[in-house]
Amino acid sequence: MGCSIPPRRCWISVGSNIDRETCIRGAVNDLRAAFGPLEISPVYETDAVGFDGDAFYNLVVGIETGRTVAEIRRTLRAIEDSRGRLRASKKFAPRTLDLDLLTWGDAVGLIDGYELPREEILKYGFVLAPLADVAPNERHPANGLIYGRLWSDMATRTEPPRIVNLAFCTD
Repeated sequence: MGCSIPPRRCWISVGSNIDRETCIRGAVNDLRAAFGPLEISPVYETDAVGFDGDAFYNLVVGIETGRTVAEIRRTLRAIEDSRGRLRASKKFAPRTLDLDLLTWGDAVGLIDGYELPREEILKYGFVLAPLADVAPNERHPANGLIYGRLWSDMATRTEPPRIVNLAFCTD
């Protein structure tokens, strides 16, 4: 008999630059169906990073789950695939949907072959800004600083992403 994992707060980044509104809305619906109630940040529009392409819509979604990192990642990949995600050989490329597990509770390190928390939190405003919107007083698992403070520091050095008026049905 396997041991159960206590539920923990996880944050997932959601992005799309192909059929953005449809893919983002579909992803939120799919995440809700897979994980239950969601905490949803505002949606931001940002220019493509690392390649020339259409702008992205980005947001962060919070879930409470007792699933393992491997189980969560399999679910996220299945949702991406169901929304037409093509796996390009290049890291930076257009995509219908990109779902990345950012945190798994306060875990730090290599878990199920996946490094947590994701470095993108501290690297990109399109990840940190929406995370700071929904969890301003939550602490980054590795450095202990709160997301609101991390974002206010980053915002002084970078152009902030643009908020998009894209509302979702509540749970």
